[in-house]
Formats: sequence, C-alpha cells, structure tokens
Amino acid sequence: MAGNSFGEIYRITTFGESHGAAVGVVIDGCPPLLKFDEAFISNELQRRKPGQSAITTDRNEDEKLEVVSGIFDGFTTGAPICMLVHNKDQQPGDYDALKNIFRPSHADYTYEQKYGIRDHRGSGRASARETIARVMAGAVAKLYLTQQGISIQAYVSQVAQIKLKDDYQHLDLSKIEKSIVRCPDDETANKMIELIAEMKKTGDSVGGSISCVIKGIPAGLGEPVFDKLHADLGKGILSINACKGFEIGSGFAGAARKGSEENDAWNISENKIHTQTNNSGGIQGGISNGMDIYFKCAFKPVSTISMQQQTITKNNEPTILEAKGRHDPCVLPRAVPIVESMTAIVLMDHFLRNKIYS
Repeated sequence: MAGNSFGEIYRITTFGESHGAAVGVVIDGCPPLLKFDEAFISNELQRRKPGQSAITTDRNEDEKLEVVSGIFDGFTTGAPICMLVHNKDQQPGDYDALKNIFRPSHADYTYEQKYGIRDHRGSGRASARETIARVMAGAVAKLYLTQQGISIQAYVSQVAQIKLKDDYQHLDLSKIEKSIVRCPDDETANKMIELIAEMKKTGDSVGGSISCVIKGIPAGLGEPVFDKLHADLGKGILSINACKGFEIGSGFAGAARKGSEENDAWNISENKIHTQTNNSGGIQGGISNGMDIYFKCAFKPVSTISMQQQTITKNNEPTILEAKGRHDPCVLPRAVPIVESMTAIVLMDHFLRNKIYS
C-alpha cells in the first residue's frame, strides 16, 4: 500500500489500523534541539480522542502517548521520531455483520476492488483512528511553529444548515475550546449541539464545515509552481477522512466578483507592508504574502449510520444494512485538531524548505 507518507523535508509516515495493536507515526526531518513538550502533545491527542462529550462516539480510549525514538533529555535529536498510541477499547465483534457487506459511501467496496482484501473491523487504514498519527506529528510541528510566532486556530463554522454569520475577525476565538462542538459563538454552538445530539439519538449523521486561520506567517513560504502553499494545504486537508471540499480566502465567492472588487490593494502604514483587504487568503502566486492565511473545508456526514440502507454483498446480492457499533454522529468537533495538525505539518515543511533561500 503506497501513499502513507506526506511532506518533503518534514516528512511523516503513519501506520496502524483501527482495530490493530496501535496507531503511530514516524517523523523524519525534524530539526534537533527542539524542546519536546510531551504534555502538549498528549493534550492535542485528548482534543481528538473519542468519547470526549455526549455528541461524539462512545468508544473510550485513553490515547496514552508512547515515544519510541528521536528524543533525548527532553529535546529532539534530529533522528527519526517514532510515537504511537495503543488501541484498547476495541469491539471487533460489532463489525462481524459487515464482513461480506459493503457500506454505502464508505471505503469498503473501493478497498476490496483495489487490494482484493480489506479489514472490515472499523475499516483498517480507512478509519479516522489513523488521524491520531497526524495529530502527534502536527503537535511537534506546532511546537516548532510557535517558536516562530505562528499560531493556528480552527473551529466549527457550520453544521448542516446552521452557520456562523461572522468571519474569524469578528469572533472571540478564545471560546473555541470552551464549547464541546468547538464553535466560538455560544448561540450558534447550542443550535449545533442540539442538532448533533438529535442525529445521535436517531442513528443518523450530519456534516458541515471547519474554518482555520493562521496568524504570524511570514511572507515567502511556498513554491510557485506545483508546490504552491495553498495547493499543499489543500492536499493535506483533503486527505483527512470525510473531507470533501477546500477553499482559501474568498474561495468560490470570488468567482462571482470583478477584478476591481477582488484584488487586494497594497498599502504601507507604520512602515509595514500589508493589503487593504485579504481576499487572497494570505497567499498570492502560491507564496505567503505576510497576511493572515485563512481557509474553509467541508466534511460530509459520517457514512456509517444505524438506519436501514440499501446495499450489496461481496457476492453482488442486494441486501439491507443496519450498521452496529460506535460512531460519531458528526465528525466536526473532533476534526478541528486534525485540521490544525495537517496545517501545521504543511507549514513546517515549507518553513524548513524555505531555509535554502535564506
């Protein structure tokens, strides 16, 4: 199976399955002498873990971090860093009925067609538990980026038809972690929570959007042709389970505007260069321009639901599926730290790549 690695200089390779012994990551290219804050990394895992609230899956994992290599006396050594989390609360019996059935809109059929074999217990590598590895690697990247004055904050901006009215500049982002749905507006968050709780009760699921803002990014990150910064961000974010859309800056709304309306005019104030607007989302020509980078990504409803659905068996026979097991009615609250992590991985990779020009 190819495609388990990501990045050029800051390069990660993830391993493990949903119902295997563990899920982990090997990080290559991390600079030496970075202070390794194990408590911070563990906290990032807690933000992603299942069972953290009434609107997430009931699977109960402690997500205890185990560091295997690459750290000495509390600092990175420059050697490959290996970290993992052991799976403990497994109930593979919940998936016995799926052994010969393809779930609608899931990876069951496509994996079977590509590899001729699949792990029906929680989908193996197709499971969102693989994102544990991304969060660990993203946490290390965040430690590095924080030293450079760069911050990354993601939040839930939409659940189904419930949307935030304001953009990030008019929101109190300090409220993100105070809400179980990770939405920084109390009134909107309560509506989202109510809807997700109803989905969990009825056995259905719901999708939505996550917004992300990056502050303190210097001008000059990104390569201008195939490795444009927004292209690599898009690839990283779209590689997250259930993510189906990505737009940066004004996104698709900009397609309806005139150039005179969309262009970001340059200005200088207090000896600092900036743009009067930021429709570009902080990236022009594939390279960061020093303004805030902001984007939005869309997540589909969770495919595995407990309601009856029409499907087929491995023998091409029609059947009715009523899935069992423990699943999120909405991935968005737990996807917030994953979006931040993939963003951090991309930015750190480009930050290190940019050093060849300095």
